[in-house]
Amino acid sequence: MKADLWASDPFLARQLRKHWKRGRNHTHDQIVVRADKHNIIVDGRGRLWLVVPGLQRRKMVKIPLSTTVAPTSTLNLILRRGRVEVHYQIDASQMWSSQRPCGDATVNVDKCYTEALTDSDSGRHGRRLGALLTAEADRLKERNRRWAKLPSIANTAALRGDHAKAQRIKTNNLGTVKRDRQAAHHRARVRTENFTAVHEVVDKAPTVIAEDLTKRFTSRKKLPKNINRHLAAGTKGVTTEALKSVSERRGSAHVPVNAAHTSQTCHHCGDFGRRSGDWFHCTRCPVVWQADVNAAINILQRAGAPDIALHTPHQRVKQILQDRTDRHRTRLPVQDSSPAPAERRANHPNSSTTSNQ
Repeated sequence: MKADLWASDPFLARQLRKHWKRGRNHTHDQIVVRADKHNIIVDGRGRLWLVVPGLQRRKMVKIPLSTTVAPTSTLNLILRRGRVEVHYQIDASQMWSSQRPCGDATVNVDKCYTEALTDSDSGRHGRRLGALLTAEADRLKERNRRWAKLPSIANTAALRGDHAKAQRIKTNNLGTVKRDRQAAHHRARVRTENFTAVHEVVDKAPTVIAEDLTKRFTSRKKLPKNINRHLAAGTKGVTTEALKSVSERRGSAHVPVNAAHTSQTCHHCGDFGRRSGDWFHCTRCPVVWQADVNAAINILQRAGAPDIALHTPHQRVKQILQDRTDRHRTRLPVQDSSPAPAERRANHPNSSTTSNQ
């Protein structure tokens, strides 16, 4: 019996699997190449080629690279859509810190929808993010509305006996290849916009104070369906990842603070106001502030607040802010209109009086 015939025999295969315990790999489109099993060569035009062992003995496979940086260490080769992707690890912190230095100020930023970030200096970063999210949400709404009709059309065709039409609809119109490709393209654009915005902020300052976006905020206010759909496409997770990743790579400091009620209070007087779109109306000042800039300044003030920690509940934060406002309102100068103080000052031995003669 040949050595490879055990796989076709059920009993032998079962016994081998029982006594020879090993890990199982379910991937079929990638392979790991050790650091000592690949090589890099340069052709006459200066193009890099990756040389890895093939399936045949003493046969090497050459893969052209689209970069000028030679990959090192262990490689992960992934075959995706007819192209080979070469994945490997690099020391990102040393690479970014040596190439792009940080600024020399302290910037506090606020996460927005129309743009990725807004700092306290009225700087807007990632201006195309809002339009990108809105366009994608509207496109998905229209596509899903039309896509929901296709299964009923296919079922109706099958009931009428037109099985060929039903099969064509299931094969060509109900797949997920195009949908997944478009979703991956949208995610890549969103990540690029967020990371570009964070890099612009780090270019200005080595210390970035931002609101903690890991918490889930629930609102009892009922909004229209379109607004809820647009807000559901927010990118808090991507922005948080970008702030953390870029800060680590470029050697800057990312300081998260409690974001409770930073968009609902005035940074000048601390009183609660009313936000309408991009503007914040303070009923006490009375002044109209740019809402995102006002929130960014509140975030900077929140970083130095000893009584509001990162994980302080929002109900407690609201009570602290209201107590501050009440103390500020009652802090008025006390004036005594009685004549007694004036008489005491006049009879004081150190007091001097002048008269006109």
